[in-house]
Amino acid sequence: MLPITIANGRDEIALFALLKARSGEVDGKVNAVVAEIIARVKSRGDDAVRDYAMQFDKACPAVFEVSQAEIDQAMQNCDTAFLDALKRAAERVRVFHENQKRQSWFTTDDGGVLMGQRVRPLARVGVYVPGGTAVYPSSVLMNVIPAKVAGVGEIIMVTPPGGGKANPNIIAAAHIAGANRIFLMGGAQAVAALAFGTRSVPKVDKIVGPGNIFVATAKKQLYGEVDIDSIAGPSEILVIADESANPEFLAADLLSQAEHDRLASAILLATSEDIAKRTREALLRQLETLPRADIAKESLERFGALIVCENMTQAIVYANEFAPEHLELCVQEPMQYLGAIDNAGSVFVGHFTPESVGDYYAGANHVLPTGGTARFFSPLSVDDYVKKIQFISYTKTALSAAAQDIICLAENEGLTAHANAVRVRF
Repeated sequence: MLPITIANGRDEIALFALLKARSGEVDGKVNAVVAEIIARVKSRGDDAVRDYAMQFDKACPAVFEVSQAEIDQAMQNCDTAFLDALKRAAERVRVFHENQKRQSWFTTDDGGVLMGQRVRPLARVGVYVPGGTAVYPSSVLMNVIPAKVAGVGEIIMVTPPGGGKANPNIIAAAHIAGANRIFLMGGAQAVAALAFGTRSVPKVDKIVGPGNIFVATAKKQLYGEVDIDSIAGPSEILVIADESANPEFLAADLLSQAEHDRLASAILLATSEDIAKRTREALLRQLETLPRADIAKESLERFGALIVCENMTQAIVYANEFAPEHLELCVQEPMQYLGAIDNAGSVFVGHFTPESVGDYYAGANHVLPTGGTARFFSPLSVDDYVKKIQFISYTKTALSAAAQDIICLAENEGLTAHANAVRVRF
């Protein structure tokens, strides 16, 4: 199990660099395979999607689009308690994202200048939802509801069918969240179908949602043909704990990310060596009863760390350097330190705010920047589903007042026609 490291500065920075680089570069073979899939879907449309479904999944539905009858049946097949919990979570996600909506604006001055910005929703967005071994209805809510709040005209969801059939929990989540159409297709071929459009699938303006390495690579290669949300890496959690923390809580929170996959990272920054030791003991105990113990154990051994810091100041410096996807402040006075956190996807404040509450229920988005990109990226939000159009209006008087400056700047850049476009008006 994890050794306990006493912080000494340089070693920890090197460790963080290693952890952030754990996803590595995409294999050249993956890039080549995805490029070929994209090219074939672009030229052959639905036929290529069917071919790849049979090749990779050994099954393909007769009709890609999920019918209203199938949606109704999925709702009936779902556990009532699950549906009720999903609806409550969906409402919380909606309320949180309503507060993110931007307003159009304009401004004028006495010189005859009017300027402003219109905020417009995207016309059509595609949402990719995994449907194989990873089935996450919560991710449906997090990707679809902000688009709905933003006013996106049409939300198209694609999800790979398990055994040729839709997963009822995924379909139910899509219905509750407000997806307009659902298609049973997955992999890079589904991403390409969304990007170019086929006989069955409409072309979208943006593609969001998580997926395997082939899905992520397809999104990356198609960026520019469509917009994308981000290229997500393995999940990560960093927990800052002082003497007031409960080691059982800390261990459970670290494992909540370690169980995601073998590349996940879970790090504890403790201001107490005793807390670090007791957390390691709790990890060993809790692993014994964890169904995904093999995955969690490998994740901890390869990409986990228990680091004892001199004080909270040092812990926060390390946290900002790592820029984690999830950051927990399991300390006595967490609000005292919240303002010092500059780099994190989402911050979980206090002993009774585990990362799980953000994943499922609080309402804040759980699609977060990974791999240190929280230094410059933000969580998925309503902003990701709108575009801004700026406008400018000058009167003759206003243009006259600015004319010599514009002409000077244009001629300095050697763009005489730009200057003449002003001169000709006078």
